[in-house]
Amino acid sequence: MAGPTAYFDPATTNQLDERTRDLVERRSRVLGSAYRLFYEEPVQFVRGNGTKLYTADGTEYLDAYNNVPSVGHAHPRVAAAIAEQAARLTTHTRYLDRALVDYAEDLLGTFPASLGNIMFTCTGSEANDLALRIAKAATGGTGIIVTENAYHGVTTEIASISPSLGGPESLASWVRVVPAPGDGDFAADVHAALADLTASGIRPAALIVDTIFASDGVRAKVVGFADAVAAVRAAGGLFIADEVQPGFGRLGTGFWGFARHDLEPDLVSLGKPMGNGYPVAAVVARPDLVDAFGRHARYFNTFGGSSVAIAAAQATLDVVRDEELIKNARVMGDYLLAELAGIDGAIEVRGVGLFIGVRVQNEKVALDAVNALKRRRILLGESGRANDVLKIRPPLVFDREDADRLLEGISEVLS
Repeated sequence: MAGPTAYFDPATTNQLDERTRDLVERRSRVLGSAYRLFYEEPVQFVRGNGTKLYTADGTEYLDAYNNVPSVGHAHPRVAAAIAEQAARLTTHTRYLDRALVDYAEDLLGTFPASLGNIMFTCTGSEANDLALRIAKAATGGTGIIVTENAYHGVTTEIASISPSLGGPESLASWVRVVPAPGDGDFAADVHAALADLTASGIRPAALIVDTIFASDGVRAKVVGFADAVAAVRAAGGLFIADEVQPGFGRLGTGFWGFARHDLEPDLVSLGKPMGNGYPVAAVVARPDLVDAFGRHARYFNTFGGSSVAIAAAQATLDVVRDEELIKNARVMGDYLLAELAGIDGAIEVRGVGLFIGVRVQNEKVALDAVNALKRRRILLGESGRANDVLKIRPPLVFDREDADRLLEGISEVLS
């Protein structure tokens, strides 16, 4: 079965309690076999609050995994903004909307001045798909370079540049993969990929990376990043920063992961935490690239940038600033990184802010740890090409009590 081993194995359905088994079987019948469930024993939640999730019987779980509700599950300001706008009006971007323009100006103010346009989508997958369309139109190239366990989305185009979805055999002929930073010489590997594209008669269009390399096991330190980007640009390609997972302050060093590396991307994709659970995403781009794309195509997305989506996005952005969640991500992240490094069984601790990977002995240890933590009512995930990294990515309102509970749980299960 493709993907992390922390997924539920349908062959064990008969081992579940009657109520869970019935829901799993009904779900499988109507959704089909391509969907996945987390954990050896799937869990059903009925409500959330901040960093906590609750089952129907009121059992509380600590969420150390979900970065979609980045400002906390069921944040009252975001929920109120969505409800108020939905009760008043829902329209798309072909009508004038002051709130849309206000939000666009507000969000663009967090980016370098060279990135002056924003185009709205519903999901990060759509954002990356649009970013690739723009890059190919602007450069005239088709070649794409990604890391070897990258995940960028689920559209046909983006799935074909996401080796973590279906392995190397699922990639398009115009895609080249390079090892994740730390597994090789990143700049040299990108140079080699560019040479291979050229030798194959494929003109480069872009290097696209998630700026925390989440699916590659979380890589905060990237030696040769600037050299790699410079090489791609010298070959006529662009740099696309995928901020769908690390963006909106999660890394505790500002809003965007690319800024940690003193880089200015040509295109940036946004998604997941942008609306705290409401579907809203975007591409931020250099205006000249949008102009090159717009000369040959028009862009419209029925639900991308709808008035309700913008209300959710504006409220989420306001909460990140007003509650100083970037600072909290830095403080709590520093604390977790320091404490995790001293836990027996943690072979390597990588990350920054509230995006942390803990490499353990092997895939089985990681799988056992994820399920053991779930039994202790703590939720986290698994990452890395070898599925040997515990992925910690909690809501940004994670506090010291939450951190200590997580640290105690990880220490117990790894020992």
